[in-house]
Amino acid sequence: MAHGVLSFPLTSFRDDGSLDPDGFRAHVAGQLTAAPGAVFPACGTGEFFSLDEDEYRRVVAIAVEEAAGRVPVVAGVGYGWAQAVRFARIAEEAGADALLVLPHYLVTAPQDGLVAQLEHIAARTRLPLIAYQRGQVAFTAASLRRIARIPTVIGLKDGHSDLDRLQRLTLAAPDDFLFFNGAATAEIQARAYATVGVPAYSSAVHAFAPEIANAFFAALREGDDKTVEKLLRDFYVPLVELRDRAPGYAVSLVKAAARLRGRPVGPVRAPLTEPSAADLADLRTLLTTGLDLVGATL
Repeated sequence: MAHGVLSFPLTSFRDDGSLDPDGFRAHVAGQLTAAPGAVFPACGTGEFFSLDEDEYRRVVAIAVEEAAGRVPVVAGVGYGWAQAVRFARIAEEAGADALLVLPHYLVTAPQDGLVAQLEHIAARTRLPLIAYQRGQVAFTAASLRRIARIPTVIGLKDGHSDLDRLQRLTLAAPDDFLFFNGAATAEIQARAYATVGVPAYSSAVHAFAPEIANAFFAALREGDDKTVEKLLRDFYVPLVELRDRAPGYAVSLVKAAARLRGRPVGPVRAPLTEPSAADLADLRTLLTTGLDLVGATL
C-alpha cells in the first residue's frame, strides 16, 4: 500500500438521497484506472456514518468486484464495538481484505478502553484491522505495543499530525506494523510524516483529480522538491484554505469537485451540506489551476 496513493472513494447518492450503485461502480472503476495502492470504501470520505447496513453491503461488494484482486479493499467499520462487528461481518461476507476501524462514537475513553475496543472487534472477525486514531482516539506508546500484540491488528492510521507522538509510536511498534498518514489533505504534511517513518498516505484529491494526486506522489517519491512545493503552494494550500471555510467541506467540497469533472457521485447526505455558490466558483478556478499544473484539463 506504500506503492501508490490510497484511494478513499466517495459514495454515490441520487438527488433524492438514495444510494446510486451504478454511479458508485463507475466512480470506483475510474479510481482504479489511476492505480491506487488500495481502495478504502465506506470510510470517512465515503460517508460511512450515513450508510445503513444494506447500503454498506452494496458499497463494499461493488468495490470488491471492481478491484477484482488487483489492490486491497479495506472497508470502514465504526461506532461501538458491537455495531462495528456487525459491519465487519458484512464486509467479510462481501469479500473485503481488511478493515479500517474508525474512531468510536461520541465518548472519550481511557487507554484500556481503546485497546479493549480493538480486542473485541478482533475476536469477532478474521479480517486484519487497521486502527484509526483521530478525534477522541489517541494511543500512547504503551497502548500501541498492546494493540500490536493482537494478531490481526496490522497497522495504524494517524489523523492527529502530532509528529512527536507519532515518532514514539513508530519506535514502539514491531518492524512489520503498518503506519499511514491520515491527516486531512495528507499531502500538506506528507514530507513531515515521511521523516518519522510514515511514507504511505490517503488522498482525498485522488477522489476527484487523480492526475494531481499521482503527480504529487511521484514527485515526492523521486525527491523532486521543486514540483512538490509548486503543487503545495499553488494547489494544495489554497485547497486547504477553501476546505476550512465551512464544517464538512472535507467531504462535500471533494464531492463537488468530483461532480465538476463529471463523476457520478451525487450530493452529500445530511448533516453535511453542499458548498455555497461562491465557494463552488472558487473551487472550479482552483481545480482548473491544479490540473493545468500537471498537464490535465477539467
